[in-house]
Amino acid sequence: MGKFYEQLNETLSEFIAEQKLFFVASTPTDGRVNLSPKGINTLRVLNQRQVAYLDLTGSGNETAAHLYQNGRLTMMFCSFGRKPVILRLYGQGRAIQPRHQEWAGLAMQLPSVPGVRQIMLLNIESVQTSCGFGVPLFEYQGERETLVKWAEHEGEEELAAYRETKNQCSIDGLPTHILID
Repeated sequence: MGKFYEQLNETLSEFIAEQKLFFVASTPTDGRVNLSPKGINTLRVLNQRQVAYLDLTGSGNETAAHLYQNGRLTMMFCSFGRKPVILRLYGQGRAIQPRHQEWAGLAMQLPSVPGVRQIMLLNIESVQTSCGFGVPLFEYQGERETLVKWAEHEGEEELAAYRETKNQCSIDGLPTHILID
């Protein structure tokens, strides 16, 4: 049976910091549910009620579109080590682009990674832990370097063109507001 918390505590924050992989789920009012794996050490706990992660340029921009429509965001972390734990963060999210007022303050708290498209900020409404007894054991081997190397190779001008061409609408046709509010 899961246990609910109103906010993160030190133990849960430490658990998040130890994870090499997390998942982000969002959904529009009508349309496809989006579930994306994330890594590359892009997430930080900002305080007991907020987390943020760097959203890197990629083929889709579903989370941003869904957040602009309804703000609903769930994040999940699970242990693949000996101590089985699943942790879910439920709340309201926002996509923060470099043109936004909050960008500079948030960016200072996050790592510098090539290819950053936006910052996803989650205001936590509830936290849930569950056992994770059915999650298999896996051993971490390292980060995949493909996305970062691609972003470095493309350069900021090409990445901006890519985002303009491929990241302005979700697969269901919702605007992502990547270029304008």
